[in-house]
Amino acid sequence: MAIWLANPTVIPCTGDETDKGPGTAPRDVTGIRIDDGLIDRIGGDAEAGDEIIDARGLTITPGLIDGHTHAGMASPVDASLRHDLPVAVLAGDIFYVCGQALDAGFTTLRDCGGLDLGVPQAIASGRVRGPRIVQSGPIQAQTGGHGHYSSEWEPTEYFDTHAIPGLRTIALLADSPDEIRRNVRESFRRGADFIKMCVTGGVLGFRNNVEATQFTFDEISAAVHEANARGTYVTVHAHNATGIRTAIEAGVKCIEHGTGIDGETAQLMVENGVSLVPTFATAYVYLTGSSASGVEHDFSAQIDDVIAGMESSLREARKAGVRIGLGSDLTGLNQVNRAEEMKLRSQLESPEAALIAATRINAELCDLGEVTGTIEEGKRADLVAWTASPLEDPTRFTDRSTIAHVFLDGKRVAGSAAV
Repeated sequence: MAIWLANPTVIPCTGDETDKGPGTAPRDVTGIRIDDGLIDRIGGDAEAGDEIIDARGLTITPGLIDGHTHAGMASPVDASLRHDLPVAVLAGDIFYVCGQALDAGFTTLRDCGGLDLGVPQAIASGRVRGPRIVQSGPIQAQTGGHGHYSSEWEPTEYFDTHAIPGLRTIALLADSPDEIRRNVRESFRRGADFIKMCVTGGVLGFRNNVEATQFTFDEISAAVHEANARGTYVTVHAHNATGIRTAIEAGVKCIEHGTGIDGETAQLMVENGVSLVPTFATAYVYLTGSSASGVEHDFSAQIDDVIAGMESSLREARKAGVRIGLGSDLTGLNQVNRAEEMKLRSQLESPEAALIAATRINAELCDLGEVTGTIEEGKRADLVAWTASPLEDPTRFTDRSTIAHVFLDGKRVAGSAAV
């Protein structure tokens, strides 16, 4: 049965994130018709037999997309990597986090490390409640680098024992172009949609720091070659400018975090068609203690520096014209703060910029720009109906009580309003 959403206000998100033109400005329509999972028609009248939902007073946006997630790291991170938790609990935590994403209005996740294909397949089959997932498979990490999560005393050859095939493989380790090539091919064999590498140290890596560079030009190039051969791309976890520039020169197409981006680096990104996905929410959550990250070490000092660096990088990237997505980078079980990234980006730029980044831009980064990310006829009916416009008050992004309906592929999957 087709659905007719009657008399809503629509924010189509077809416009540019730096203006408030027709693509981002709310407009009233007589209705949105959903049929066979698609946005069949915008405007006009309902048809005989349509299920009619009164949407008067509701503001409808595209379904939100989190451009940097770690659903496979849904349990307390340190405990899960020490074999302290049974597989059943790890799986339950992953499925719980996926369900929470829908409740927060996120209809697609771009998972950047660790989730195996089995979880997206379980969701797509209807066995598990969750959003559409585009995933990179295991993180590509060097020995002792960011992504090599294990105890200091544990021999490196034991690292592979942490993998749970079909559920979660946090990382594959490599120390040469040939090893990278093999691991990337293996990741694609397991169903990866794109590749994620760590080319600098990270905040939560207690044996490295954000100033460390990781992987050589040749190693990164090997991964890029394999991704290009399959019509997809490599994105990189990268903080400092040296690592970022090496990755750009090697051919990667996206930078995650990007703390060290200056004006020259931003221009290099534009010239090479490289996108940026900043991730503020994970730092906020860690510093405020408002969610369980599951990380037992104290990284507060590093996080303060990273926040300041990301804010500067965001300004430089925007000034240069870099395509900028949005990601939460949350870990741990209680990922209820996923939409915190929306509120933080609204404060740093504007609610319009945050919404466009989390819809149209992130859809493009997921290679789903023709499928979702905007409200247009013929696209998948991934929609969120808000009781009040989040553009007027961005704190509504984090208030789940303001989400009346969430539709994924035309099916109502979450929301506070009764149908």
